[in-house]
Amino acid sequence: MTSGATVWLTGLPSAGKTTIARELADRLRAEGRRVEVLDGDEIREFLSAGLGFGRADRHTNVQRIGFLAELLTRNGVLTLVPVIAPYAESREAVRVRHRKGGSPYLEVHVATPLDVCSVRDVKGLYAKQAAGELSGLTGVDDPYEAPESPDLRIESQHQTVQESAASVYALLTERGLA
Repeated sequence: MTSGATVWLTGLPSAGKTTIARELADRLRAEGRRVEVLDGDEIREFLSAGLGFGRADRHTNVQRIGFLAELLTRNGVLTLVPVIAPYAESREAVRVRHRKGGSPYLEVHVATPLDVCSVRDVKGLYAKQAAGELSGLTGVDDPYEAPESPDLRIESQHQTVQESAASVYALLTERGLA
């Protein structure tokens, strides 16, 4: 069985995390890899329904996703996790869970600037926040603690989705995980 790994893509809303993860998943599946994408919106709908967006609930959500990612990883699935995970402490707890389980874990910071994300505004969150219809938007009126030393930093505004996915693939290859 091919070994699994977790690749956590963190970044602001509309940074490109899910788009990059889906592009990479397609490439890996074409090579015959077992891949799952744990999309943050889907997890919130099905596994974390009822959680809010305060710090404690966000931490709980990230820990649930981290548990699921490590479970899949230790069972040979390459697990791509495009989830904001705004707090460094929560991401570190997930990293420690993987380390204790002997599961490979890579953190990728999709470091798209706020002004680019707000123009992309895939889900209309920035527009709702600007109109006063939404508060607690990560990176605007709620904190986002950018990783200090991720395994990879992608500035998606300077490259195509395919180039971004290729850089994550290169990291996986370099670490013997692709």
